Amino acid sequence: MSINGATQEKKTIPFSPRQTSVDSISTPKLRRKNSRAIPSRGFCRRLSDCIVMGPAVNQLPHHQEPPPAMKLDHLSRQVEEIQKELQKHKELKRMYKTKLERTQVHLKQCLQVAQDNGFLDLLLNKYNKEMDPSISPSITRSSIGPPIPSPAQQHFELAALVDKAKTNGWYIEPNEIQLNELAAQGSTADIYRGRWRGLDVAVKCMYPDFFGSNENGVSFFAQEVETLSRQRHPFVLQLMGACLDPPENCWIVTDFLCSNLKDWLHGPGSRRKERSIPLPPLKERFEKALEIAQAMQYLHENKPKILHRDLKPSNIFLDDALHVQIADFGHARFLSNEEKALTGETGTYVYMAPEVIRFEPYDEKCDVYSFGIILNELMNGEYPYIETDYGPSKIALEVAENGLRPAILKADQQLGELIEVIQKSWDEEPTNRPSFAEITCNLRKIQKVEDAKWAGPPKFGTLFNLAEALVEVLPWAGSPEKLRLF
Repeated sequence: MSINGATQEKKTIPFSPRQTSVDSISTPKLRRKNSRAIPSRGFCRRLSDCIVMGPAVNQLPHHQEPPPAMKLDHLSRQVEEIQKELQKHKELKRMYKTKLERTQVHLKQCLQVAQDNGFLDLLLNKYNKEMDPSISPSITRSSIGPPIPSPAQQHFELAALVDKAKTNGWYIEPNEIQLNELAAQGSTADIYRGRWRGLDVAVKCMYPDFFGSNENGVSFFAQEVETLSRQRHPFVLQLMGACLDPPENCWIVTDFLCSNLKDWLHGPGSRRKERSIPLPPLKERFEKALEIAQAMQYLHENKPKILHRDLKPSNIFLDDALHVQIADFGHARFLSNEEKALTGETGTYVYMAPEVIRFEPYDEKCDVYSFGIILNELMNGEYPYIETDYGPSKIALEVAENGLRPAILKADQQLGELIEVIQKSWDEEPTNRPSFAEITCNLRKIQKVEDAKWAGPPKFGTLFNLAEALVEVLPWAGSPEKLRLF
């Protein structure tokens, strides 16, 4: 470049685009040609490159971002789910901590009883002998407390049950039963619909793994069969027979019942606030409650008493005439008059008595508590605690610690006595709960009063027929015209 007659070299800047003469870009056609012939260097493209590449870049697919409101809504749902999960873990942690504390208190009480009765010294001697390798292992055996049945003892119990079954005619060989479709599944067994001697039957098939993972599995199964074999009541499910060959063929055979109280009251499916079927008439719901009470009175007045320990609507079946059938005695236990109580958590949290949740000693009044929850559920037609949105663990914690109960049936002058039965049945103190004999008596009294209201006013034809019947039975009354009462 010449400036005032002097020629100077133009400085170049690193990474700058190459310069072209004015003549080389005089026309668009030539400009495009040169842009293809001369590659650009450095990090920047020339204007001509941008002109050529622009349309191609615009044609590339673009990822469309969702609207901010949608992203925010999605994140809010994720946060809400995480918060619910966190709250659930907190509740479980609190519940297990409370259970641990109560278990520790119970163990201290047991140690105190052992010390007072001289058992503690025996335990210490046993421990010292086990720590001394010079003492034979056979000497260290002790019979303190109820021992866990050994496999030999369990099979002895089963052998006795087999003899009883064959003697009384309810022993069934597996090849006598035709298993059809799967009807239900449980934690310890599958229930199939089957055929046996021309009858539709339900076959409860214990899982073979249950006997391998549970050292008391055979005793557990034998106990359930033994309990069922004793029952002779119209509202308790009858045992038709059993296959007694663990682990593969441990089957319990009963009548096949298609419906249960839960489905009859709420419809099939899980817990929900909205009803899927119309609420059955109050008269029919009351009749179901009375039949349950009668069945439980029969079980509790057995000798020894039979505690169900898992009374809930899904364990109460309905026969073809819609009469109740108390079933599922997997958790049932015998309680003699000499025994004061049992310990250990069994049953379902929603219907479980607070003393059972707290691992405290309990007796047959735990079934009365469960009945109180069911009676209230039958009367108001709603799932227990559905108004709280609590999960089972939270319900258990609130019941045990804060006296939570389901929303009570709305106050009604006609059903005031029934509400009193409900509240007494789920009383916090087991000794304040009535027996099933008292409950049955009270329900019968209420039924007599309410029957006339449920039936409605009598029709004229009914009264006239009654008058004619009285004339036939009482000849001295004369003709219907003389019966001025009608």
